[in-house]
Amino acid sequence: MPERERHIAGYVDRLPDGAAMDIKSLAKSLPLYGQMAVSSALKALGAAGHLRRVRCLAGEGEQVRWVSRTYWSRTARDNEWWDTFLAAEGSNSPPESTPAPPAADADAEAPAPAPTAPASAPSVVPEQRTQATPAIAASPAYLTLAQLGRRDTRLALSAADCRTLEPLAASWFARGVDADYLTQALTAGLPAQVGSPVGLVRRRLTDKLPPLVASSPTPTTTATPKRRLLAECTECGRPGAPEALPDGLCRACRTTPPEVPTTPPAKRDVHALVGQLRDLTRLP
Repeated sequence: MPERERHIAGYVDRLPDGAAMDIKSLAKSLPLYGQMAVSSALKALGAAGHLRRVRCLAGEGEQVRWVSRTYWSRTARDNEWWDTFLAAEGSNSPPESTPAPPAADADAEAPAPAPTAPASAPSVVPEQRTQATPAIAASPAYLTLAQLGRRDTRLALSAADCRTLEPLAASWFARGVDADYLTQALTAGLPAQVGSPVGLVRRRLTDKLPPLVASSPTPTTTATPKRRLLAECTECGRPGAPEALPDGLCRACRTTPPEVPTTPPAKRDVHALVGQLRDLTRLP
């Protein structure tokens, strides 16, 4: 191992659990190396199997956020070992501990009951007979018919008319329509004068009855479990599955771009080029 990587690895190995291991913090603590040198050293240590960077979910309920962590191993590990270790870390969720309520002391004396004042004799009040009229809740069909006159005065119905037409309007609601749909169907395209509102509404309730549509069962979708731990590329920080980042590097950072040979441009014969231009200007 080169001296730079050995020096940084020795410092990281002495850090306590939970200490900052980002590039800026390490470069601040190691005055011999800057951020670029620390980044290159961490990349080499990750490729050698000493560390892996991950992102994991922290928190409970709706208060959840992604945090970055770095796992360090003094012994160099291969990719299979790191994949197994990170898979186990991702599946382990912190147990929720709920404090148990304090147990009551069995030997504690029960509190003495508070003295109650003697109850006074109830005053004799003559009982009055009140006849309560039970309130009957109107159905949605009845309310929709009653609102037609306020929507359009040509369809003003009486209470008796609403009770008569209520079963026909209820059949519309049984087919899945709402009050707005029924009102629009009854008030659309009215003639200029309506002689019998109850007759017109009865005719439209019968002729415009919507078809009965069978409700289709909603497909059950199995929710895929959300991954709670993602590995990070040691070079660029791109997240991904642990098995997709061998040696702690993504595909873009593993493949080095090919070196393009830099060849100097060929020298051009200026005199020959000028001669060709002169010949072109002389042509008729």
